[in-house]
Amino acid sequence: MTLSSTGDPGAAARRVAIVGTGARAQMFTRALAERDHTEVVALSDVSPTRMAVHNRILTREHGRPAAAQWDPGDIDRMLRAERVDTLVVCTVDALHARHILAGLDAGCRVITEKPMVTTAEQARQVLDAADRTGGDLAVTFNYRFNPLHGAVRELLAAGEIGDVLSVHFEWMLDVRHGADYFRRWHRDRRNSGGLMVHKSGHHFDLVNWWLGAEPVTVYGVGRLAFYGARNGTRTGLRRDYERAHGSPAAADDPFALRLDANPELRDLYLQAEGDDGYVRDRNVFDGDISIEDDMAVLITYDTGASMTYHLTAYAPWEGYRIAFNGTRGRIELEVEENIWAGPATAASSATGSVTSGAVLHGDAEAENAGSYRLRVRPMWAPPRDVEVEFSHGGHGGGDVRMLAALFDPGAPGAETLATPRDGVHALLTGLAAGQSFSTGLPVQVKSLL
Repeated sequence: MTLSSTGDPGAAARRVAIVGTGARAQMFTRALAERDHTEVVALSDVSPTRMAVHNRILTREHGRPAAAQWDPGDIDRMLRAERVDTLVVCTVDALHARHILAGLDAGCRVITEKPMVTTAEQARQVLDAADRTGGDLAVTFNYRFNPLHGAVRELLAAGEIGDVLSVHFEWMLDVRHGADYFRRWHRDRRNSGGLMVHKSGHHFDLVNWWLGAEPVTVYGVGRLAFYGARNGTRTGLRRDYERAHGSPAAADDPFALRLDANPELRDLYLQAEGDDGYVRDRNVFDGDISIEDDMAVLITYDTGASMTYHLTAYAPWEGYRIAFNGTRGRIELEVEENIWAGPATAASSATGSVTSGAVLHGDAEAENAGSYRLRVRPMWAPPRDVEVEFSHGGHGGGDVRMLAALFDPGAPGAETLATPRDGVHALLTGLAAGQSFSTGLPVQVKSLL
């Protein structure tokens, strides 16, 4: 089966539609509105309220024309009527496939948020469509564009530590960002595929890209160890409410999210509840949570390397530690993205501001940004630190660079964009981990597709 590449973004016309207009989609709306050679001509969402927020961004913030508003059930008609040539998919993860397929069949360039899809069947459908149409599909694995991660790839490609034999990767989501996955739609595996698919897919793609490798086997152990009603009762952290808004029981809960105190979240979600009934501020220690918050995975690759990976979604600080062990030495990367996690509801005494949706998601710079260290440890020689221009905002500066590669003709980075094949490899690693959690057995990745 032949997979399409991401192609040349400069070759695509710029009549853009965005399907799914939640918080993450605002990054695309603003980026497109800032570019003279792009126009957002259509928005698609089940919520007219959320689409109106995006149209205010276009008209009031940037002086651009308002986009037409469409129901997602009419996406095929929307693509034809609005003469869309570029479709950006930012919906709930489980719905990505239907919109990707519609865009490819309509001859659009399709840009989808990660994960590309959430099931192996959806992956087969998308690969078949990409092959059948020769379509152009890019998956927005923005961590590829983080300058630190680019520097790691260059060091590995230059043979600084020889052949990579093993990788250790520890990722910590703090009790603000990590908890947010347990307040919203991600907590239902049917929507997100679990954090192994939704979040760790970022990291699995990075390792595939760094090593030039494909995953072969996955074995893992995962559980809901911290969040959920049973754990909250055991630890004494649980408060008796279903959602924070309007609940006196949530008043002293540091895990509660105050939608009415945050203009962005209020407009996108609280005021939109009448449209679709979606509740954005659920109790992380209550309800029907079907995903894990503590996951340990062992992965082997076709290069002969292996990786031990651990994701913790309830850490007191946020960041990650990665080590590559090779035949000539070791590379270590440690990043502190937020050195401590204040409550999701905390207001700054100086500004009166509250935690934004962008900070909760990791799109914007945290209030207490930490530091990084990239160190090379050669055999028989002293270690040295590698200096890299680094930002704590927008996924380490990756978002800005990725948007340029996607939308600016001639901008660097088109070769860095993730292809459908890359999206599938990241997905299958996460799906294999989930299957191993259930069975207790290692999973052959290729057996899933």
